[in-house]
Amino acid sequence: MARLTVITGPSGVGKGTLVAGLVRRHPEIWVSVSATTRAPRPGEIEGETYFFLSRELFEQRVEVGGFLEWAEFAGNLYGTPRQPVEEHLAAGSPVLLEIELEGARQVRHTFPAAFQVFIKPPSFQELERRIRGRGTDSEEAIQRRLQRARVELEAEAEFDASLINDDLEASLQLLEQRLGLG
Repeated sequence: MARLTVITGPSGVGKGTLVAGLVRRHPEIWVSVSATTRAPRPGEIEGETYFFLSRELFEQRVEVGGFLEWAEFAGNLYGTPRQPVEEHLAAGSPVLLEIELEGARQVRHTFPAAFQVFIKPPSFQELERRIRGRGTDSEEAIQRRLQRARVELEAEAEFDASLINDDLEASLQLLEQRLGLG
């Protein structure tokens, strides 16, 4: 049976790597594409990277319940369109949604049947090492990510399942088991 699975965890925990690994091993999985009001960046593709919407259209869709979750960040709106998720589920495809904690909390209300998985690091020190190892953030941005991670880690008990992303292959196998993927 196709179901919606929500994958959440702090920045740097490896959510994207796990999702990419699942899709490689299970091409029947559809990863939800978010909508945004920000302008496309070079190389981004409509309907693959994001659905690019005007603020007016985005807000209209919010009013009619057209998003499973949405938020405003840095002056732009971001959200998960409900219709494509429901269409893929109706067609029998399992759907993955990789989102932040607040979005996962919204989905708990807008789509209660979703199975929610929390990904956590082996330790807070390892999470900090991973975030610093990216080499893409200023010290201020790193500190913001770490502070946010502390808050997010406290939410683990809200989820249907959690797993430690320590060894990628072992974590993928455990995630496959939790999702009932054979």
